[in-house]
Formats: sequence, C-alpha cells, structure tokens
Amino acid sequence: MSIFLNDSEIAALIVEEKRVPADAVDLFAMKSKKGHKESDLLIPRSDGSYFKIILRQNSQDPLDFSAILAFVPVKKNQDFKLRRYNGKHVHGNRLHKSKFYDFHIHSASEEYQRAGLKEESFAEATNRYSNLAEAFDCLVKDCNVIIPEDKQLKFI
Repeated sequence: MSIFLNDSEIAALIVEEKRVPADAVDLFAMKSKKGHKESDLLIPRSDGSYFKIILRQNSQDPLDFSAILAFVPVKKNQDFKLRRYNGKHVHGNRLHKSKFYDFHIHSASEEYQRAGLKEESFAEATNRYSNLAEAFDCLVKDCNVIIPEDKQLKFI
C-alpha cells in the first residue's frame, strides 16, 4: 500500500525540526553508482519513523542533480518525497499544463496524489541555487534541518 499524506500533514512534516544526529560522521560522502554519485542521511523521529535526505549528482552533467527530503513512516520501506530540489532541465506540471526549462523545486501535494501521480510531481522554477551544494542549503533553510555546528558539509 502506498503512502498518502494530505496537504496539512505534508506542511507539518516540512516545518518540523529535523536535527542531524551528532554522531553522523561524513554527512555527505558521495558514493559512486551507475552514472551518478549519491549519498543519504537518516534523521530519526521519536515514533520510529524518520526523515531521509538524499543527494544525487550525475557524474557527467553538473546541472543534473537532486537534493531530496523524504519521510519514511513506521514499518514502511517506501519513502514519501516531501521536497526535491532539482537541477536544470525541462519539467512539466501535467495538471497545470505548464512546462519550463530551469532549476526547480518539487513539492508534495494532495492534488497530484489524488490524480494518481507521484506525490512530488508539481514543481516551480527557481533562481535560488545553481548547484547541488546551494540546493542543499535551500533544503536546509526551507525544511527546518538543524546541523550541529561542528559538522562540516563536504560533497566528495
């Protein structure tokens, strides 16, 4: 069974404080996979669910990247993408019949889920970032991610 969250639940999860664990070693030591580098970080919640931050970078194209905030409910092995900060490429919003070529931010919505589309299918163009590190900074600010002061964020 897939995860369904309404707009109020989505908004509450986004504004909830997400404290990066103090014992997180290398926050984002990117590992090579097929054609890209990837890293993820789990941020546990008190009820056994957790947030997951995923960073992906295409090995060949520096404009092809994603910084993702996902939520994983208790006893689920599926994540629900709350926000996705994407690199520059063409994106179309099917329900709104719009298309653009730019950096863009995907947001989960009840509307797109009800239409049978991926929860984070809707996106808006942005000029707030131009690379993965800047996209991650936007995610941190927009989604209330708290990083311990002694942690260095290195995208290696």
